[in-house]
Parts: sequence; structure tokens; C-alpha cells
Amino acid sequence: MSLRDHLYDLRHRLTLAIAFLAVGAIFGYIWWSWEIWSHGSLSKIMLEPYCSLPASARPPGECTLLQTTPFEGFLVRLKVGLGAGAVLTSPLWLYQIWAFIAPGLYSKERKFARRFVLFASVLFVAGAFLAYYVVPQGLAVLVGFGGDVFTTFFKADDYFSFVLVMLLIFGISFELPLVIIMLNQTGVLPYEKLKRWRRGFVFGLFVFAAIATPGTDPFSMVALAVAMVVLFEAAVQVSRIHDKRKARRDLGSEEDYSNLDDDDVSPLNLDTSPEEPSPAPAAPKDKPGSSYDDVT
Repeated sequence: MSLRDHLYDLRHRLTLAIAFLAVGAIFGYIWWSWEIWSHGSLSKIMLEPYCSLPASARPPGECTLLQTTPFEGFLVRLKVGLGAGAVLTSPLWLYQIWAFIAPGLYSKERKFARRFVLFASVLFVAGAFLAYYVVPQGLAVLVGFGGDVFTTFFKADDYFSFVLVMLLIFGISFELPLVIIMLNQTGVLPYEKLKRWRRGFVFGLFVFAAIATPGTDPFSMVALAVAMVVLFEAAVQVSRIHDKRKARRDLGSEEDYSNLDDDDVSPLNLDTSPEEPSPAPAAPKDKPGSSYDDVT
């Protein structure tokens, strides 16, 4: 296609992706108060971490949040609905991105990209689920520092922003093994480097977890760090298996001398001395009666 056709296709794909996101946001906005199952409305699902706090740490009565501006309820409902709708319609708008990129890839690259998108989606959802179960423990630790002296009043916007950020951070952090495996597949990050830098990676993951978690509570920090370390170790083992298979495959096609020590003698034949000239063929003997003297 020409450049103009590519731009038209990009506009078409972006329009469809935005349309799917809008449909998902509308569904999420309706789901906010629609109980699909018992206690299955989006608002109750998102309020569950807050409602699981001890009764002494919450305002007396029903589990509700504080609204401080007239439009705060509408904006919060729209924000949470958009987030939930984006997750539910992710296969549709992600396909539009894929449909725009796929024509420029080889068949092998398309197969690898499909696997990458599939595992990325699964890992993101797994990270979001872990965050959802970590948030109540983190909130309990945070509000427990004051003992029975304080009663926790959360603003609706602050609370839902906190929960959404936690879900997003955990979901994105769970993509770490895919990034490592992709770099290993392309040869940028071989297993030997991962093995040599393992301690530094683990330390960096704990530092990242301490900075990235918005709650600054030790429970969510440790949960995110431990989960990322486990995923990192799984990615390291996958890289080790891949490099072993690649080395065997290369060894089957040609001999590999990359592991030789600098002082070892290479088995290659490096003798460049000129070959001895082969002896000249002997002159044929004259047959009897064919010489000049015999003739004369």
C-alpha cells in the first residue's frame, strides 16, 4: 500500500478501537449500579477492599465513601466504568492494533506476536487479581497505625484512583517475564548475563516495588516484589532452556568454538605454509628407431 493508504487504514483502525472503548465505557457505567450477580455490581466490587476493613476503622453504618464535590460521583463512575470497559473490550481494540501491524510481519513473527499478546493478557489479568487481594491487607496496615484513635473517611475519587493505580501497576509489572524472554529470543539478553546479574536484578525489583506501590505499605511492597522475583526466575529458566536448545542447534550445523579458553589450542587448521611443488612429470623415453641418429 502507499503511504496515504496506510494512513487511511490507521485512521480506520483507530476509529474502531475508540468506538470499542466507548462501548466498553458505556457498559462499565451501567454496570456500576447493575448487579449482574449477587453483590456483583461494579461499585460493590470496587468497594469490597474498603468494606473489608474492621468496623472500628470505618465510619459507623453502611460502607460508603465521601463525596466532596457535586460532580465527583459522576466523574468517578465514568472513570471506573472506562477502566472496566477497557479491560472487557481489550480483545476487540487490541485486534485493531494487531490488524494494522500484522501485514508488515513475517509468518514466524506473527506467530510469536500472537503468543506474546496472549501471555501478556493473561499476566496482566493475573497481576490485577493479585492487586485486588493485596489492597485490603495494605489498607488494613495503613489505617491500623493510628489504632482506635482515628476513623477512616476516604474521598471517593482518592480511593478509586488508589485502587485503579494498584491494579495498573501490578498488571504492568507482571509483564516483566515477557520482556526478558523477548530480549533473550532476540539475543540481546542471553542466559549467561541473566545468571551473572541475578542478584542485581532481584535487588532492583525490590527497589522498584518500594517506589511503584502508591500505598507505601510494607505488605503490598513485599507482595509485588516477591511475585516479580518469582516471574523473573521463571523467565530466567525459560531463557536457559532456549539458549541450550540454540547451542545444540548451532552445534549440529557447525562446530562451536565460542567456549574455548583464550589459551586453548583451536582445532581449526591454520597451517598456511605453501605446499611443496609436485615433481614434474618425467619426459617420455624415445622409442627405438625414432631418434635422429637412427634415421641418419
